[in-house]
Amino acid sequence: MLDVLREEKKYYMTSSELLLVKSKLTKVLSGDSFNGFNKYLVRSLYFDSYTDRDLNEKAAGLSERKKIRLRIYHTDAKKAKLELKAKSGTMQRKRSLTISKEDAIELIKGNYSVLLKYTESIALEFYVIMSSELYRPKCVIEYDRIALMAPENNIRITFDTGIRSNEGNFDFFSDTLDFYKVMPDDKGVLEVKYNRFLPSYIKLALNVSDKLETSVSKYVLARRYSGGSE
Repeated sequence: MLDVLREEKKYYMTSSELLLVKSKLTKVLSGDSFNGFNKYLVRSLYFDSYTDRDLNEKAAGLSERKKIRLRIYHTDAKKAKLELKAKSGTMQRKRSLTISKEDAIELIKGNYSVLLKYTESIALEFYVIMSSELYRPKCVIEYDRIALMAPENNIRITFDTGIRSNEGNFDFFSDTLDFYKVMPDDKGVLEVKYNRFLPSYIKLALNVSDKLETSVSKYVLARRYSGGSE
């Protein structure tokens, strides 16, 4: 089970701005252990309660809120990560449980009992939340990511582009899902994640002092297009 607690800041940028920041950061940061400096796919399926509780709490700007999602990095994956992201003030805590592809499909169908066979404590927490609050799949979001990292303070900086969504088909592992864009081609998201503080050399390379942080998530962007609550 993965359990990470850190600060997370997001910025919307143009493609040219993202390219400039990336060119500076690649000189001082390492490529992601998963795929180096290369782009890779991220696909997430978001669950929410019958009343869209998580979406509405996010839209209301509550300091204490959560979201639950499945995540894979290629469509032929044999396993998926079930993740619980909880925000408290400026801190984000992410806990995840690795489950089989077959169990992920059962969750999408609404069969949460498959979680009871996992021994990790987070599995029971997922089961209680998702069954008692009638969680159901809401949307699939996909995008292309480049990730950079530094060993100190668990620093991870990601560049996400080509953000797209599908609210009508939850065949999560399909390689023929149709998506529509939820952000223009010339826009993307920079995410900066770290513990405690960012070293000055990274702050200098980032140079985002003139950029406003954004709190709007990819999930909120996707649900806006499908008529979900705001």
